[in-house]
Amino acid sequence: MTDKSIQAIRFHQYGGPEELRYETIPCLEPAEGEVLIRVHAAGVLPIDWKIRQGLIKFPITFPSIPGTALAGVVEKVGPGVTEFQQGQAVFGRSSKGTYTEYTTAVVSSLALIPRAVSFNEAATISGGATTAWQALINESNIKAGDRVLIHGAAGGVGQYAVQFAKWKGAFVFGTCGSANVDFVQSLGVDQVIDYTTTAFEDVAVELDIVLDTIGGATLEKSWSLVKQGGILISLVMPPSQEKANASGIKAIKPTALASSKDLEQIVQLIAENKVKATIAATYSLQDAGQAHALSQLGHGRGRIVLQIVD
Repeated sequence: MTDKSIQAIRFHQYGGPEELRYETIPCLEPAEGEVLIRVHAAGVLPIDWKIRQGLIKFPITFPSIPGTALAGVVEKVGPGVTEFQQGQAVFGRSSKGTYTEYTTAVVSSLALIPRAVSFNEAATISGGATTAWQALINESNIKAGDRVLIHGAAGGVGQYAVQFAKWKGAFVFGTCGSANVDFVQSLGVDQVIDYTTTAFEDVAVELDIVLDTIGGATLEKSWSLVKQGGILISLVMPPSQEKANASGIKAIKPTALASSKDLEQIVQLIAENKVKATIAATYSLQDAGQAHALSQLGHGRGRIVLQIVD
């Protein structure tokens, strides 16, 4: 800790969006292998409000600063750090909370932001693009010609999953609500399935890969659609290995975090306009409660972002 005071969002107990408080706190000092970052933008992930609500019981200490996804500028480097220097624009993940003016992060969870990519765009990558990348690129070995179904194709993960699958040359089915059909088509989906009017299991069959961001009944109906030797990826709950063995498919819930190399590859695709980052809405740090309320509604397009520096 230092004598410098900063503004941050904290919650002191589990509860609704009203538990998020805008407070003055001491600024952290970067430890060995860490950098201090002036946060320009923070990604608002669904897991953030689920932790705040107490639905996901990670070991946290109250008061707690929400958020893991960030983009900002290196303010100070900790002992032994050679990968980054003061003044460089970086993005990635922090375990210390990102709904704050300053936070620290280990260097292995960060990468540089190219000039062609904005802070707000970069803040959508961790927990959105990285999750899609882990699932489709690192875990499923997706290739040209694969038939892929992406549930929740308009969301913070889905928008990237669609684009990564198309970049690899797959034929992509994507589910979404009526309001997002045009948006999902704009991402490059080959066959959009409006789940309010069409049963996806009647349309998307003989699939090589299913990526499920929804869970529940959606996951259950997806098992029979994957062909032998295919893969079912669930981001919500660990799928049954017994069921996977009986079906002759691979079924996983990815848990690995993105490496610096993953981050570099993803942001380069955005910089080259091969993939686009869609921002659902931006809020100020003080309005984090409104951002959480919107996130809880679901059905958005892309990722919600807290813009902390104008």
